[in-house]
Amino acid sequence: MKLVCPAGNLPALRAAVDAGADAVYIGFRNQTNARAFPGLNFDEAEMREGIAYARARGCQVYLALNTYPDSGQLPLWQQAVDQAALLQVDAIIAAEMAVLDYASRHHPKMARHLSVQGSATTAPAIRYAYERFGIARAVLPRVLSLQQVQRLCETTPVPLEVFAFGSLCIMVEGRCQLSSYVTGVSPNRHGVCSPASFVRWEEHEDNSRSVRLNGVLIDRFGSDEPAGYPTVCKGRYEVGNEVFHALEEPTSLNTLELIPQLAKAGVVALKVEGRQRGAAYVAAVARTWRQALDQYAQNPEGWQMRSQWQQWLAVHAEGQQTTLGPYHRAWH
Repeated sequence: MKLVCPAGNLPALRAAVDAGADAVYIGFRNQTNARAFPGLNFDEAEMREGIAYARARGCQVYLALNTYPDSGQLPLWQQAVDQAALLQVDAIIAAEMAVLDYASRHHPKMARHLSVQGSATTAPAIRYAYERFGIARAVLPRVLSLQQVQRLCETTPVPLEVFAFGSLCIMVEGRCQLSSYVTGVSPNRHGVCSPASFVRWEEHEDNSRSVRLNGVLIDRFGSDEPAGYPTVCKGRYEVGNEVFHALEEPTSLNTLELIPQLAKAGVVALKVEGRQRGAAYVAAVARTWRQALDQYAQNPEGWQMRSQWQQWLAVHAEGQQTTLGPYHRAWH
């Protein structure tokens, strides 16, 4: 299985490549990608430099064009597809049918991956994207059980990629409306959950901190409590006179122990989430997964998960805790 790692900037790209990523995924510095944070992503010169660095070391580069344009803004996404072809990226990762259609007609030789934002959770949905737009790979949303992933590997006409590690989303990707409920800005259309312009931090006399999103109190952290970036789904709210994570606790998906099952199912690529994270995170996570995958490839039947790998990953997990998420649910 190939290891696909995030790169939100050039240092992160170099870190991923040096740590053994088989591919990195990047984005333009605009709303055509789903991590459109200020100060993140690549301009054209940085992208050319990053692609050259990766190619020289045998690493592929994918370009995320995975947000949803409206009809008036579609030319921006079409220009991004054209730019991707000029840069000769190894694949684009797209979600919206108009973007996939444009790419398939104007640049048929450029590989097209169906983004997780495309919300394809069934074999017919993936088959449609393959027959209509010629996708070469589909990235599955993080809401499927292991058994469902195994069945899709058996029944879909294209190779499948799954998320292996990183921040866990409780929604089917591409269908979340929580952030736009508070800010009026959709993460699927504008490229980010909790846009920075809506975030306000407040420090209190007892050294605690509060964070608001468009004026709505999302969380309050004690003086010795790590504070994460605010999203509506991972805030703490008062419900029945009790304050707790009513929707989702901050935690990271970690499927390291499922490497044998995913490999035997036929999954072709494992994806690490985190283009908004720094180079240190990318290097540490990529290095750990590289070791685990290499040892599995050398001895599949005798492979054993090492506790040290889990310890390394836990340090970089959101909320310092990990989960198998929907992969281990009994019902499906």
